Amino acid sequence: MHTAWQYLTVAGAAFTAGTLNAIAGGGTLVSFPALLGIGLTGQQANVTSTLALWPGSVGGFIGHRGDLKGTRSFALRLMPPSLGGALVGAGLMLATPASTFNLLIPWLILTATLLMAANDPIQRFLGAHPGGERSRAWWVGAVGFQFLVGVYGGFFGAGIGILMLAALSLLGLSDIHQMNGLKNFLSLSINGIAILCFLAGEAVFRAHNIVWSAAAVMAAAAMAGGLFGSHMAHRVGRRTVRVIVILVGFVLTAWYFHKVHG
Repeated sequence: MHTAWQYLTVAGAAFTAGTLNAIAGGGTLVSFPALLGIGLTGQQANVTSTLALWPGSVGGFIGHRGDLKGTRSFALRLMPPSLGGALVGAGLMLATPASTFNLLIPWLILTATLLMAANDPIQRFLGAHPGGERSRAWWVGAVGFQFLVGVYGGFFGAGIGILMLAALSLLGLSDIHQMNGLKNFLSLSINGIAILCFLAGEAVFRAHNIVWSAAAVMAAAAMAGGLFGSHMAHRVGRRTVRVIVILVGFVLTAWYFHKVHG
């Protein structure tokens, strides 16, 4: 049983995460550590955060669904490896011993932070080198890469968007709105499959990784944060927000490395 103060803490973190995701991304770097901070295990924090933030992602996808126009062939080819990878990743997460997952926490946060830091350079590269038509070999490579993105997304997931933007550019997409629309669709699918696996783990294997009371509070707060962030997106610089999130990520990485390995 958690205290009212702890619920307020995770609700505030979820609101902040929803706002960050609407503006620049990186919300998991706030919600995940907040859940660890109130005493959840690494796996509980990972699963509960993924479940709580997913409704906000649905809202973001609906708001940008028009950007999917013209991406049907890409979606049809990249959906199977996305779903298959997410299934494998979520299964690996559920099968990972709690002690091992806890040792991975600083590495997972570091990976997500580095992906956030890579976003702007990769965006500039994509703008300067728009993709062209690619051969069958490129498609095979893209499908394999997307499978790995799905595995990472099912296991932890923070930062998968920038990986997909880079891959989509190499496949020939150059319209950033189309790329973002397809990225949102595939991210939503990966997280959706992961959540289904986590729910199955609760029902079949009695995993006890979902803290339902915290997830419910956070879901409501994250949706409110997403609405707030959508209004603030044009008033607050994405670059400023991203820099703040990256700095927070590096501080958290150092803290958890000290805590786990110190």
